[in-house]
Amino acid sequence: MTDAALRDLARQAGIHPEWVDYRAERRSVAPDILRRILDAMSLPADSPAQIAQSLHHLGDHAPGRTAQPLVTGDLGQPLTLPPGDTAGTRAELTLEDGRRQDVTLGQGDDGRTFVPAIAETGYHRLVRDGRETVLAVAPARCLGVEDLAPQGRAWGLTAQTYAIRRDGDGGIGDMGGVALLAEAAARHGADALALSPCHALFAAEPTRFGPYSPSSRLFLNVLHGDPAMVLGVDRVAAAVAAAGGEQIALEGLPLIDWPAAGVAKFRMLRALFDGLPELPDDFVAFRRAAGPSLEDHARFEAIHRQQVAGGGAWRWQDWPTALCDAAGPGVAAFADEHAREVTFHAFLQWIAQRSHAAAQQRALAAGMRIGLVADMAVGMDGAGSHAWSRPGDVMTGLAVGAPPDLINGHGQNWGLTTFAPPALVTGGFAPFIATLRAAMQDSGGVRIDHVMGLARLWVVPDGAGAVEGAYITYPVDDLLRLVALESHRHRALVIGEDLGTVEPGFRRALDRRGVYGMRVLWFERQGDGFLPPGQWTSEAASMTTTHDLPSVRGWWQGEDIRLRAGVAGLDAGDPAEVAERDHDRTRLWQAFVDSGAAGGAPPDTAEPVVDAAVRHVAGTRSNLMLLPVEDALALPDQPNLPGTIDEHPNWRRRLPAPADRVLDAPAVAERLEAVARIRARP
Repeated sequence: MTDAALRDLARQAGIHPEWVDYRAERRSVAPDILRRILDAMSLPADSPAQIAQSLHHLGDHAPGRTAQPLVTGDLGQPLTLPPGDTAGTRAELTLEDGRRQDVTLGQGDDGRTFVPAIAETGYHRLVRDGRETVLAVAPARCLGVEDLAPQGRAWGLTAQTYAIRRDGDGGIGDMGGVALLAEAAARHGADALALSPCHALFAAEPTRFGPYSPSSRLFLNVLHGDPAMVLGVDRVAAAVAAAGGEQIALEGLPLIDWPAAGVAKFRMLRALFDGLPELPDDFVAFRRAAGPSLEDHARFEAIHRQQVAGGGAWRWQDWPTALCDAAGPGVAAFADEHAREVTFHAFLQWIAQRSHAAAQQRALAAGMRIGLVADMAVGMDGAGSHAWSRPGDVMTGLAVGAPPDLINGHGQNWGLTTFAPPALVTGGFAPFIATLRAAMQDSGGVRIDHVMGLARLWVVPDGAGAVEGAYITYPVDDLLRLVALESHRHRALVIGEDLGTVEPGFRRALDRRGVYGMRVLWFERQGDGFLPPGQWTSEAASMTTTHDLPSVRGWWQGEDIRLRAGVAGLDAGDPAEVAERDHDRTRLWQAFVDSGAAGGAPPDTAEPVVDAAVRHVAGTRSNLMLLPVEDALALPDQPNLPGTIDEHPNWRRRLPAPADRVLDAPAVAERLEAVARIRARP
C-alpha cells in the first residue's frame, strides 16, 4: 500500500495530509494518523482494498449522488445547485412568506445548473420533479455595528458570567448580576456587554464548570439563571430559606466553590420548583414550543443525575444499553417513570432562558444599543446531551484542538467533539443552524470561538498527542452564508475569534461577510514596536486582552511569566523571556506616548499603564471596542491560564464588588469616561 493512495483518499475525504505551522514550515501528517482519522469518518484505510472501497463510498456519496436538502446562495445572485439538476427544468419556488412563483432552471458558463436570482433573504423551498430543496438565501454581509449603533464607534465591556457578583446570587454569577452590570456599564456610555459562554453544562456534576466544554450549545447553563427575574424575589427568598440558606455564606468568597455553590443552588431551585402550587402557564407554553429537543436535554439531565447519584457511569457511553439510545424505548420508559424529574430540568431551562431575555431587555432599556454579546464555544463534550441525543451530528473518536502556535507551543487538545462535515451537508445544516439560533437568541451579538473552525478544524484521534492531528475541511461558504442570514434574522452582530494560526485568505473571507475579527493589543505589532491605533483595522473588535491572556496590569508586572514558571515548578521565569518582557515594556510605553495615550517616562506602578492601554485601544479605528472588565478595574489576574487544570484557579475568580457598584470607584469611572470620550470622536 502506497502513502500516495492513502493521501489521495484523505484529500477526497476533506482531510489535509499536509499543513503549514506558525513558523511557515510545511508539515506532513503521519500515515497512521490519517488512517485513524479516516476510520473515525467510517472510511477504513488499512489496506489497498479498504482504500479502494472507501474511495468508492465517497464517490457514491458525492454531491448529486445523495440528497442535499439545503443549498445556500447569495441575495440577488443566481443560486448554483449541486449536480443532478438539468437546465430548462420548470420548478416551483415557495418563498418563506408563502408566496409562490414558477422558475426555470438555467445553466451557467461553468456548465452548472442554477436557480435564477432571488430577491428576498430567507429559507425558501424549491420543488422540481417531485424533489424538494430548501434554498437559504443570505444577505451579502452580517448585521454590522453601524446597523445597531450608527452614531459613532461603539464600545462595551467583556465579563466572565460566573464572576459577576450581586447580593443574593448564591456564589455564582447569574443573569440578575449580568443585568446590573449592563446597566452600570450603560451609565458610562457602553453599548455592549460581552459574556463568557452560557451553554448548558452538566447539572449532575458542578465540578465540570469550564464554560467552553458544554454538554450542549442548544441550551443554557441553569446555574446562571436568576429565578427572581422570572418568579419574583419573595418566592425565591422562601426557597432559599427552605433550602437551608447555605448560598448566603458562599457569596463572599473570592473564588467560586463550584461543588458547594452548585449543589446549594440546585437545592434552592428544587425547593422553588416543589413549592409551586402549579406549573406557570408560560413554562407550559415554553416547553411545548421547545419541542423534542428540550425533552431530550431534560431527559439526559435526569438520567445523568440518577446515574451519578447512584454511583453509575459518568459518561453516557458507559450507561446501561437501554439508556444510551435517546429515541429508544428504554429512555421513553425512564421518562414516564421519572416524569417530574424531567419536568424539573425543563423548568430550569425556562428559568435560564427567561432571565437571559430579561437581562437583554434591561441592557437595552438602560441605553445600550447592542446589549449582550453571547459566546459560542467551538464544540461540545462528547459525553454530553447533544452527543447523546443526536449522535449522528458529531464526530466520534476524534477531539477538536489546535496545532502548536506562538501561545501554545505543544498544540492543544480541547477534549471536545463537534459536527461531522458530511452529516452537516446531508442533514441540511440543521444542527449548525440550531446552534446559531440558540446563541443569538435574546442577544445583540455573538462571538464565535475559534471561527477558523468554519473552514477547517484541527482534529486529534483519541489517545494521540495534540500535535498528532490534521485539519479537516468544512463547507465554509455555506456556513458563512448561514451565519449572515441568522445574524440579520436575530439582529445580532457577529465577532469571530481569529487569533492564532489562520488559513491564508480566511480573514478576507470574514471581512467580506461582515464577521468582525478580534485584534488584541499584545499581538498588534509592527517591526520592533506596537502598531499605532490609526493602523488597526476597522473590521474587528479591538481589545486590550482576552480571558486566556494576561490583563494589562498582569502583563506589565510579569504575572503571566511567574505563573507559567510556577506551573513548571520553577522559582522564576525564563531569563530570556524576562528580558524580552523588559524590552517590550519600553516599546509598549513608547507606543502609548506616540499615540498620545501617555506621556513622560514609563511609570513605576501599573495603574498608569492600564490607563494608557485603555486610551490607546479606544483610539483605534475599530467599529467596536471591547474592554475586559479586568482591565477596566486594573486587576492583575487573568480568568484562565491555558494548559492548566488545578494549577491555576481557572473559571473561578469573582469580581471584587457587586455589579451595581463595581464600576463606581473614581479610577474606574475615569477610565471608562475616557473610553466613552475617545470613542465618540469622529
